[in-house]
Amino acid sequence: MSVDVRAMLAPRVERLLAEHPPTEVDPRRFLGAQFDAGLAWVHFPEGHGGLGLDPGDQVVVDELLRDAGAPTTPVVSMIGLGMGAPVVMTHGSEEQKRRYLRPLFTGEEIWCQLFSEPGAGSDVAALATTATRDGDEWVVNGQKVWTSVAHVARWGMLAARTDPDQPKHKGMTYFVMDMHASGVEIRPLRQITGDAEFNEVFFSDARVPDSERLGDVGEGWTVMLTTLMNERVAIGGIVQPRGGGMIGVAVEAWRKAGDKSPVLRDRLAGLWVEAECLRLTALRAAAGRNSGVPGPEGSIGKLVGALLNQRITEFCLDVLGPAGTLYGSYEMEQRPRGHEIFDDLPRAFLRARANSIEGGTSEVMRNILGERVLGLPGDVRVDRDRSWREVPRN
Repeated sequence: MSVDVRAMLAPRVERLLAEHPPTEVDPRRFLGAQFDAGLAWVHFPEGHGGLGLDPGDQVVVDELLRDAGAPTTPVVSMIGLGMGAPVVMTHGSEEQKRRYLRPLFTGEEIWCQLFSEPGAGSDVAALATTATRDGDEWVVNGQKVWTSVAHVARWGMLAARTDPDQPKHKGMTYFVMDMHASGVEIRPLRQITGDAEFNEVFFSDARVPDSERLGDVGEGWTVMLTTLMNERVAIGGIVQPRGGGMIGVAVEAWRKAGDKSPVLRDRLAGLWVEAECLRLTALRAAAGRNSGVPGPEGSIGKLVGALLNQRITEFCLDVLGPAGTLYGSYEMEQRPRGHEIFDDLPRAFLRARANSIEGGTSEVMRNILGERVLGLPGDVRVDRDRSWREVPRN
């Protein structure tokens, strides 16, 4: 990042804060003004929430706004922010960009991801949900699962099979699905925490206009890759302030605990070092990204962050001792939780179990890093050139 870029961005942020004081303005109004000022995603083009800069330059904006106590897009919008916006920007029409990006950033419209299926989990390209052309519309039938925030979402990123006679990676098409459309049914799935952040979604002759297609017919896998690469960055590329996030919670828990044994202190110090290494790696990755579509290296942060978060929450329970076995309530709640989960360490511990599954399992992350980053031989794939119809499914 050049000094010139910082000098150019700082006055824009100062003007935004002066014209829309964070303590006096409604958060959505502030976020709308941030979008209009080109400070939502500075690497997006002007008029679409950006200024045509590099992705790494966003760090300047985020730091200045955070220091000023400015509002951020609600945590329930993370899927839209991290995946919806990049995929619309990369593959959407001008009309779709104008329609979707601003309300997505302000949190007025929530997005969800409709990829995983009961018979196609880690092998997402094996999905069986179909979309059949009917004039200017597509008729969708099938089932998706583990769909976070589907119950509050306005739009869904839908991957569906449009040509079963093609190999599994070639016969899919990508759509923006209206989650309020007729034929879309959403059922909650209860987690180990008692919460129901995600759902299963059923499509029964649900219709989506062809105008809501992202990318060409049959090129859904290319659009899906854009989504998945950004998903890993969204989950594993969050840059916390030094000592922030879960490691900060662990330090505070240790300070309050009566047990100050050298063993616990040594464990905490080791976790702190790993968290700091991960933070610096995320900073370097953000500064070095020069295009809107991240590469497979984003899997590093996702893999390491998931495993580290699980170990940190385990440490927190050890610090709590017997109190760590207590749990407030398992009553089902369909409210996505944000930072308030840090105040409930047993719940944070249970929630962290999902970190190594959601957004791609740790095993999948290792495969990606091995094959696409380290250049190791890939797994044997006997179905690469066979049509989807011919491939056995469970």
